[in-house]
Amino acid sequence: MDQLRRLLLQPSSPLRVLSAKKSLASLNRCSHFSSSSSESQISYSHLIEHLEENPNEPATGTTISVDRSGLYNPTEHSHEQNSESELVKHLKGIIKFRGGPISVAEYMEEVLTNPKAGFYINRDVFGAEGDFITSPEVSQMFGEMVGVWALCLWEQMGLPNKVNLVELGPGRGTLIADLLRGASKFKNFTESLNIHLVECSPTLQKLQHHNLKCTEEDNTGENVEKRTISTLAGTPVSWHSALEQVPSGLPTIIIAHEFYDALPVHQFQRASRGWCEKLVDVAEDSSFCFVLSPQPTPASLFLMRRCKWAAAEEIAKLEHMEVCPKAMELTSTIAKRISSDGGGALIIDYGLNGVVSDSLQAIRKHKFVDILDNPGSADLSAYVDFASIRHSAEEASEDVSVHGPITQSQFLGSLGINFRVEALLQNCTEEQAESLRTGYWRLVGDGVAPFWEGPDEQAPIGMGTRYLAMTIVNKKQGVPAPFQ
Repeated sequence: MDQLRRLLLQPSSPLRVLSAKKSLASLNRCSHFSSSSSESQISYSHLIEHLEENPNEPATGTTISVDRSGLYNPTEHSHEQNSESELVKHLKGIIKFRGGPISVAEYMEEVLTNPKAGFYINRDVFGAEGDFITSPEVSQMFGEMVGVWALCLWEQMGLPNKVNLVELGPGRGTLIADLLRGASKFKNFTESLNIHLVECSPTLQKLQHHNLKCTEEDNTGENVEKRTISTLAGTPVSWHSALEQVPSGLPTIIIAHEFYDALPVHQFQRASRGWCEKLVDVAEDSSFCFVLSPQPTPASLFLMRRCKWAAAEEIAKLEHMEVCPKAMELTSTIAKRISSDGGGALIIDYGLNGVVSDSLQAIRKHKFVDILDNPGSADLSAYVDFASIRHSAEEASEDVSVHGPITQSQFLGSLGINFRVEALLQNCTEEQAESLRTGYWRLVGDGVAPFWEGPDEQAPIGMGTRYLAMTIVNKKQGVPAPFQ
């Protein structure tokens, strides 16, 4: 093991000296936030040592990561439009046609995925120029570590020669691209992959096609459907609008990173007559407003199901509750697929391992705004209820096991991100070193980086303890890395 670690940390070129005020020692002072022992990291070093040695387009030092779960800013209102947008007219039309308010979940779904004006449909919302930043956009190391997890699971599955690798909501395709680049030396693994991207946005599909460096296969044979191939690893790529469209029959590895948080939630509020669903209506001044349902709604059945999974004393403390039927249904679909085809799923998101109270929030240009203000111009997301995911999976199939959640810091640390960043720092420019260090902190740290000496508004904010990781796997494969 010591020999493996020395090999892993050995620089492939002369060591670049970091700037005097930001040395490797300061990085080491904060590395304990990955919260895993060196023994647990070393167990995966035989994989990490083969990752590409040079930093691949790391996030620039000026990029600011917004932690949606911890940052607070007073909500802002947008007064840019003098006339109502098409989406606002559409929402008001639905309410008028129904003769009453709609659920928060229906409002959220229209705002995010309306085919003509949904937030995710016609724009690139990720990165410094977008509305928020996700972990893959912070550093290449995130995708590389997810690749190590997938490779370990593939080994536990018995090294199958064909595997479906599915990502739900791939964003720009950055995670899969970094995964493929990092795993490119493991030819048996990459040659086994059939990549399936579940994405409803035509704009993001084009970005994914570009970032995966896709090309159409030159196939002159008759009656043979042309395939799209990612030249990063010679891997076939397909796009789908739903998980159910991904072909079954092959062992399947599913990645859901910051996907569950965008699934529509129903909100409930405790009132004198019991739990009432919070609804969206049109006020007298023609603005949107919240109202409470006068009687039980269809979503109340999911509320009852969620309460059944929780302790009575936990529910008694709450004045608000959120339930996500689509998360329950998606988890059931995932569990059944893994039960029948083998494989596993990795879910990483910000959330709680218990009942979620009142977490729905809107972000526009990296700032929190009012949820009902100018719908379609801001991202809506809610905390993920990991306990609900566990119960949904276990109820769907007796053939799967659920592990976690653990913090993102523990997940990445146990897979060897500490060794990876140390190796990359020994073969990079000074600018790349700065980006690697700040990216590392954002992935595994907690709060504002203690080593930061630049402007306060650019200080890296750690997401390591606010994001959680959970896996659902076929029981035949044992306990997956790094949840042992």
